[in-house]
Amino acid sequence: MLTRYARTQFLSPWKEDALFDENSENAFYDSDEEKKEKVDSKPYVMDPDHRLLLRNTKPLLQSRNTAVVMSVAQLYWHLAPMHEVSIITKSLVRLLRSHREVQYVVLQNIATMSIQRKGMFEPYLKSFYVRSTDATHIKTLKLEILTNLANEANISTILREFQTYVKSQDKAFAAATIQAIGRCATNISEVTDTCLNGLVLLLSNRDETVVAESVVVIKKLLQTQPSQHSEIIKHMAKLFDNITVPMARASILWLIGEYCERVPKIAPDVLRKMAKSFTSEEDLVKLQTVNLAAKLYLTNSKQTKLLTQYILNLGKYDPNYDIRDRTRFIRQLIVPNEKSGALSKYAKRILLAPKPAPVLQSAFKDRDRFQLGTLSHTLNAKASGYLELSDWPAVAPDQSVRNVEVIEPAKEWAPTLGKTKPKKKDEKFYSDSGEDEEEAEGEEVSGSSSGSEESSSGSSSGSGSSSEESGSEEASDEKSSSKGSKSSEDSEKSSSHSTSVKKKRLQRKKPNLASRDSDSSGDKEKGPKPRTGSVASPSPADSSADSSSSSGSGSESEADSGSDSGAEQKRQEKSKSKSKVEERPKKEVSLLDLDDFTPVTPVIPKSSILSPSLLGDLEGLSLSSISSTIEVSTPVFVPVKSHELLHRMSGKGLAAQYHFPRQPCIYSPSMVSVQLTLSNSSDHKLEDVHIGETGPPGLNIHGFSNIDCLEPTASITVSMGIDFNDSTQAANFQLCTKNDQFSVSIQPVVGELFLPVTMTEQDFLKEQGKLAGMNESSVTITVAPENVSSQPIGRKVVSVANMGVVPSGQDNILRFAARTASSGALVLATAELKEGSAALLTVNTEKTVMGSMLLRELKTALSQG
Repeated sequence: MLTRYARTQFLSPWKEDALFDENSENAFYDSDEEKKEKVDSKPYVMDPDHRLLLRNTKPLLQSRNTAVVMSVAQLYWHLAPMHEVSIITKSLVRLLRSHREVQYVVLQNIATMSIQRKGMFEPYLKSFYVRSTDATHIKTLKLEILTNLANEANISTILREFQTYVKSQDKAFAAATIQAIGRCATNISEVTDTCLNGLVLLLSNRDETVVAESVVVIKKLLQTQPSQHSEIIKHMAKLFDNITVPMARASILWLIGEYCERVPKIAPDVLRKMAKSFTSEEDLVKLQTVNLAAKLYLTNSKQTKLLTQYILNLGKYDPNYDIRDRTRFIRQLIVPNEKSGALSKYAKRILLAPKPAPVLQSAFKDRDRFQLGTLSHTLNAKASGYLELSDWPAVAPDQSVRNVEVIEPAKEWAPTLGKTKPKKKDEKFYSDSGEDEEEAEGEEVSGSSSGSEESSSGSSSGSGSSSEESGSEEASDEKSSSKGSKSSEDSEKSSSHSTSVKKKRLQRKKPNLASRDSDSSGDKEKGPKPRTGSVASPSPADSSADSSSSSGSGSESEADSGSDSGAEQKRQEKSKSKSKVEERPKKEVSLLDLDDFTPVTPVIPKSSILSPSLLGDLEGLSLSSISSTIEVSTPVFVPVKSHELLHRMSGKGLAAQYHFPRQPCIYSPSMVSVQLTLSNSSDHKLEDVHIGETGPPGLNIHGFSNIDCLEPTASITVSMGIDFNDSTQAANFQLCTKNDQFSVSIQPVVGELFLPVTMTEQDFLKEQGKLAGMNESSVTITVAPENVSSQPIGRKVVSVANMGVVPSGQDNILRFAARTASSGALVLATAELKEGSAALLTVNTEKTVMGSMLLRELKTALSQG
């Protein structure tokens, strides 16, 4: 409602000459601050009510209700100036952690926003990466957003993600990914050739859906630069016999027919093959076969005249009337006779006319005509009852209609429960120092009676202050009735403290709620000014003395409160809160730091567009950010220590030990190789030794082959593979014999989950720079005396973790590199020797949990010696 109202009452803030000056609000907020001088007068100044609407709705972005956040987001999108819309980004990304229904609506709105303003969501690119647990419609929307956000700076990262998505088991999602690659190639001309080469390699994929979609996208891309890609057309013609999807076959036939002059030897042969299988093809393929025959008849009639007549005769009697009509039309157009009209002269210009290249656009390009967050926007169709959002008015209506006279309601007497709250005494914003001095002198003459007079005057003014303030007044009243001299001293302390708080309030000019409470109590309890500097906050001894004197007296204020210990407890809380007021920071941390959030627009490096690693990634169809020069190597150190898996007493004679040989697993590259040594310590043979049930469900365990018989005192060594999924979670399984089952578990050490790699120092520093920030963990340790040189540290590191040694040009810096067995993520470790026995350990990896665990292991090994 407010969005629609604002679109009819305020001028558009999207003008280029708009002025967004917060001082323009002084007409609404009567402030005493000096106005800044305006050098240039702009024709547009934001209406104060417009600014008030934006300011008061911004805190609602922190709401836990997703509908509220979505409503505020659409309000800012339709009403806020261009440079202020970005504050909704953080809130919308936060909603992506909710249920899939909420994700679907939010992602649809983000997809519409990302088309017009890519810079809003570029800092949160990784939030739109597809997860394996996402539903297909969620995956498709995230893919749409990633495609919209693609630019020259991040295209390398996005294409690596797309390469992973192409291998997905979800065929619809894989096909949508190929379309997204085609859109990126069309929008960013620098990577068109790279994407095209990558799509050509996908033609050899085993999945027909991927191949078919690749052909369709390649056909669209080739129309942009047909003269440079005759080799691709030849390659697609060779794969024609193996492609069975009708849309893909039809696309290849169209390409060959459209550019038949560039492949004069291949096109007639393809037509010959199609003439054989014409009757068994789909209707879509038959239509393109007829078109191919007509184009070849016009360009190479010597070789294809008989083939064309044969195909036209087959199409003349085809069951589909569309094919029969197309055949008759083509025959009259290309074969001249007495009945043919003037069109036959222009047959070549008609059939071989240059076609414009198709424009691959987002499906959300035209959804901005609907208001965000509405049902019509979600359905992409005008729903019943939908009202379009009105345009901004050319001239703003009179704003005086929004001025409403505030009528104060009549005060009615109501019985109060508990003690009454005294009114807050009115005062000027800036107090007169002369009046304070006169009041101080008068209170010095009056002595202890001043406290009681102040408290009585404060209580007669009504209820305006907090309960804590009334509690402090009762304390001063009780102290005056019991002991005069002691009461005056306490009142002087409290008044001097309130005066100092008041001065700080004037300096800050923007006090928080707690300081306001202390100021109001200071106004009512004005006492003599201190003569010696500023007085500190009341000590615990003073507060305890106040509480003891007030509890011993039988004053009327204590009787009115209706509680014996309530006033005493509040006075103690009051004394503690006063000391905490000055320590509270000026600005509190919000749940969502909206004011300070300004997304940084990434700088677009032109040199990174045509990087050779991008072409290698796409052509190799391996989406790893690791350079090709980084290769898995042999282990530097292989530990011989074995761990007990099953004791002979628990296994009824069957004993098992395991160790990690640090060799690539023969069963799967993502598995960690584990060697088991099985021994029979009983006096009878063990039969059918094998692995039973495995767990947990996330771990993949490849067991060893069944052992038919294990003789007494005999032992055997077998190998098995375990995919730990880059975690140190124990792999549980059952070691079974013919008669018994024993539950065992293998607990991996984080260093055994790596595969050592070799790289140059330059590559190491390059990859380390990519894994900075949150991907880096470091600690300074004191090295044991026997590890102060480079060689002992190197031996310790490779014994703790299966890492390769990287050559270093500095004697005091050791570098080690590996990658995780499961995901292939790089793990880089650096040991820098400092003066004395200190050393700086640094671990860089995107697997932050594994990095912190490795750092802890290295710290323990190097510190203990």
